[in-house]
Formats: sequence, C-alpha cells, structure tokens
Amino acid sequence: MMRNLLRTIGPVLIFCFWGLGLASPALASQEDYTCLVYFTGIGCGHCEMTSPLVLEQLPRDYPDLVIIEYEIYGKEQNTLVFDEYVATYGTEYKIPLIVFGEDRYLADYAPISDNVRDMIGKAAANPCPLIDGSSQDFGSLDLTSLPAYPTIWHQEKVLIKTGQRGDSGLLKKLLTNDNLDDILKDAEYELITPIEVAVPGKEIEFEHGITIDDWIFQWNGEGIAPPLAPTTPVEPTTPVEPTTPVEPVRPTLTLPKILSLAGADAVNPCAFAVLLLMLVSITAYNPGNRRSVLYAGLAFIGAVLAMYFVYGLLLVRFYQEIQQLKGVGDWIYRGVSVAAIVFGALNIRDFVRYKPGGIGTEMPLFMRPRVKKILSNITSTKGAFLTGLIVTFFLLPCTIGPYIIASQIIANVPLAEGVPLLLLYNLVFIIPLIIIVSGVYIGTSRIQDFYVWKERNISKMHLVAGSILLGLGVFMLLESLGIAVFLGVA
Repeated sequence: MMRNLLRTIGPVLIFCFWGLGLASPALASQEDYTCLVYFTGIGCGHCEMTSPLVLEQLPRDYPDLVIIEYEIYGKEQNTLVFDEYVATYGTEYKIPLIVFGEDRYLADYAPISDNVRDMIGKAAANPCPLIDGSSQDFGSLDLTSLPAYPTIWHQEKVLIKTGQRGDSGLLKKLLTNDNLDDILKDAEYELITPIEVAVPGKEIEFEHGITIDDWIFQWNGEGIAPPLAPTTPVEPTTPVEPTTPVEPVRPTLTLPKILSLAGADAVNPCAFAVLLLMLVSITAYNPGNRRSVLYAGLAFIGAVLAMYFVYGLLLVRFYQEIQQLKGVGDWIYRGVSVAAIVFGALNIRDFVRYKPGGIGTEMPLFMRPRVKKILSNITSTKGAFLTGLIVTFFLLPCTIGPYIIASQIIANVPLAEGVPLLLLYNLVFIIPLIIIVSGVYIGTSRIQDFYVWKERNISKMHLVAGSILLGLGVFMLLESLGIAVFLGVA
C-alpha cells in the first residue's frame, strides 16, 4: 500500500519541488540587489571628486547595485533627510556620505574612494537603509514612500522623484529590466527630451526619457515606442505637468564679478608703493641700467603673481571644505557680500577723508618701516624675486579684501574651471605693476613721476575701488536673497 501511495504522490512531490526550484531564483532576485544611500551637494568640492566614481563607475561595475542619492544643497527637503540619517545612523556630519546600514558608512572623498568597492563586496545583497533605522530589500521597497526628492541610479538608468504619485512596482521594473516596451504597454506615460541630470561638477546626459506619474525615468540604449492614443473617447482634462521641487535661488558665477573684483584690487595704491620702493632700490644700486630695472621689476611682479596664486588656492580650498557642511554655502556667500560692502565703504571713507594706513584699505603704518628696510637691500634680479615672495605677506592687509570675495565665488565651481579664473584675477591684478615697470624701462616716465602721480590720486583710487566693491557687494547680497533675480538683473 505504501508503494502504491508513493507511486501516486511521488510525481506530485517531484513536480512541486521542481516548481519551487524554478521559483526560488526569481524570489532570490528580489533580494540580490546591493542598495546604499548617497548624500552629496552641488558646489561641494569633495563631492565633485567622488560623484564620477559613485554615480557613473560603480553602477557600470556592479550590475546589482542600486544607489539612492540625495542632493542636499539645492533641495531643502533633502537636507532634512540628511539630518535624520546622520542622527539615526550616527554618521559624521559631512558630505559626500554613503550609508550601507547601522555602523556601516563612509564619509568624505578619501574614505569613499579607498574603501567603497571593498564595502560593496562585503555588503552583497545589502538591503536599503531607511530613514527610521530599519532596512528593506530593494525588491520589496516602496519607492513612493522614500522621503523628499531622491534620485535613484541603477546601471545606465535613473529615476528622479518629483512628486508623490507613482506605481512603485512599475517604477522598479523600469529600473531593473530591459524589455521596457512590455513593461509600459498598459501604462500612461509621455516621451520627453532627456534632461541633463545635475551632479556635483557636471551634468550627466541620457539618450531617452519619459515622465510617468510624478517621476522622470531616463536611460541609455534601445528606445521605446510612443504611447498608444486612447481608443475610446475620454473627457478632456487639463494636463498636469510633473511637478519638480522648487530649488532656492543659487548665486551664479559670472566673469564680470571676477574682473570687477580684480580691477578693484589692481588700483590699490599699496602694491604701487611697494613696487616703486623696490625700483628705487634697484636703480640706486645700478644707476642708468634700465635693463636691470626691467629684469628686477618683472622678477618682483612674477613673485607677487606666484604667491598670490598660492594664497588664492588656499582660500578656495578653505571655502570648499567648510561649504561641505549643510546649508553653509549660501550663508558664506551672503557673508562675503556683506564683506564687499564693508570694504567698499572703507575705501570710500578714505576718499572722503584720507588717512594713511587705513584699516582694511592700506598697509598698517607699523609694517611700513620693516618693508622699506627689506626693499632697500635689493641689489639683483634674484633678490627682487625672493623679496617679492616675502613682501606679499605684508601686502595682504591692504589687498586681501577683494581676493577673499573672489575666492569664495571661485570655490563654487570645479577646480578645472576655477584655476583659470584664479589666474585671470591675478593677471588683472598685476597689469598696473607691469605698466609702471614698462614705463620706467622705456623711458617714458621716471620712478618719481609715478610716485608723484600716486600721491596726487591716492584718494581717487580708493574711490574707484570702493565704488566697485560697494556696488558688487550690494548686487551679490540681493542675488543671494533672490531679489536680484526677481528684479531681472541677475
């Protein structure tokens, strides 16, 4: 009887186990994705170095990797999400930040670039870490429940949340499958021209794009057919455009700002006076030798250019570091806007009632004897260069104001764009110095002529510099508050 029973139910059991064997890979595939949450910010220097690795290389190298990205500088709601994750998972309060789960995170460029691949290897089939400290497999995660406005990356596809409406199951199928026509055959969607997805330091382009509910889906590869027109009459409705979160007005970098600040710095009488003292010293040691004046003058100017470029790089780096903190960038921009107004007012004060050694506009009086002593010892081109390197430190109190403002603006762009702008600023700064040296060498002017001209026009130079700084500071402050854009002048 037992043998007959086995003969009866045996095939059934074999069929059932065989069916479970087929089903188990499909079930497992829902749990095999490695999921992480990535916080970044447009304008963050370290994020610009990290994002190409995290958002472009890793999705290509790890086919099962899903990245939930939150950009926190441009989207205020995402900033609140960042705060919650930091508090929940006890991470460092800095970006870029990758969260894998409890006690598993990487913060800042070097730790991420050095360790992220190893962490992904150890976190195979990692569930998505959620804002409340729990975790959930990507296959069962409700994408529409994700807070604020994430961007989800997988291989060469991206999902961008712009509102609350959406079918999570359909969205995940779009992100993880290739047969898009079959997935979308019964869905309502609209083909769009793909938008460039802004990430720190660049914009990533895609070949195809659609809007579906309150999501934008974009991908590379094979396109899809346009949606079929409805076959039955429908009541006309007002089309609803996908909503996008309103981002705060962000200050823009413009070449006129850099040139204006460099121009204000270039007319500073402080640098003129130091150069003229140097020329007097080299002329006294080599009377009648114009070539020595030319070489020494150019060497001195070259040293000033080199050192000021280094100072600028340090300032830019400083701003990039502190701007990684949440919400700091906008306040720093407003701060330097106010600083420009203050420096402008101080220069205009020196026009109205000039007093040597004014705070923030000229070299302090107690420094001048020491600078004169250093300059009086110059006897050669090499000495002029070395002295130029040293003297730039004494020039900082009277020339650093516009440079501080310009460096903060430059800190908001990638280094590849910022370095040429920094160099341009310094080239504009040294143009008057080159004119003085050229005039003395050619013989069209004497050193005494330049000295007399400087003394006669010193208050006017302060007026020019002050007017530029004051006007630019007011404009930048209005721009940071969104008023300049509203008025149509940004």
